[in-house]
Amino acid sequence: MLEKVLRVNALYDFYQLLLTPKQQEYLNLYYLNDFSLGEIAERKQVTRQAVYDNLKRAENALEAFEEKLGLFRKYEVRLSVVSKMRELAGHLNSEESQKLDSFIDELENLD
Repeated sequence: MLEKVLRVNALYDFYQLLLTPKQQEYLNLYYLNDFSLGEIAERKQVTRQAVYDNLKRAENALEAFEEKLGLFRKYEVRLSVVSKMRELAGHLNSEESQKLDSFIDELENLD
C-alpha cells in the first residue's frame, strides 16, 4: 500500500495540472492530507462510493499520463545516472571532480 501511495504522490507531482480541479482536490485530500473516504464524502456531501470512484478515475488518469509521457520514469533514470556520475567524480582528481560536480549540479537543476 505504501508503494502505491508513493507512486501516486510522485505521479501527482508531475501531472497535477493535467487533472481536473475535482480530481486534484480528491487526490490532495486523500493522499496528501490523509483524509479517509468517509471524511471526504462528508466534506463534499457525496457517498463514499463516489469518492472512491473519483479517486480511481484520477489514479487511472495519472497512470495514463505516465504511460504516454513517461516523465516520472525519465526522472528516475536521470537520478540514477546522476548518482553514478557523482560516484565517478569521487574517483577523479580534485580539479576534474569539481568540474564534473558543477556539470552534475547544472543537470540536476534543469527541472
